[in-house]
Amino acid sequence: MALSIGSQVPDLTLKTLSAEGLVDVSLRSHVGQAPFVVLFFPAAFTGVCTQEMCDISKGLPGFGDIKVYGISPDAPFAQAAWAKQEGITTTLLSDYQRAAAQAFDVVLPDLAGLGPGSKRAAFLVAQDGTIKYSEETATPGDLPNFAALAEAIKSL
Repeated sequence: MALSIGSQVPDLTLKTLSAEGLVDVSLRSHVGQAPFVVLFFPAAFTGVCTQEMCDISKGLPGFGDIKVYGISPDAPFAQAAWAKQEGITTTLLSDYQRAAAQAFDVVLPDLAGLGPGSKRAAFLVAQDGTIKYSEETATPGDLPNFAALAEAIKSL
């Protein structure tokens, strides 16, 4: 079961590939600054994940200018190639060692016979670091309830 509402965002540092090369991004570094969204997705270059990250990049109603991080177990190099190919502008973070999936309790035991991955899940983190919205989808093929997430954002 995914990390519950009221929990504190885990203290994790993940990698992203930027123009400067590999960069560390700490989720806790945003605490005290602004709320943000964390979206776990199973794999780059797959249909539902591409739809999700492209929709987020285009901007979903009710999300405003809130920072969104997409996290998957893909290597940052694969994420960057996928983002370039698909026009994804959302910051993608690599959970190559599955530490974030474990900390948020969204480990998918077996992704299509390839071993452990991450479930599809959505979290809203308030400015104080508290989880205000938590959703784990029933299957990796299901998108999060973005309307419910937008309502949670509006309530901050």
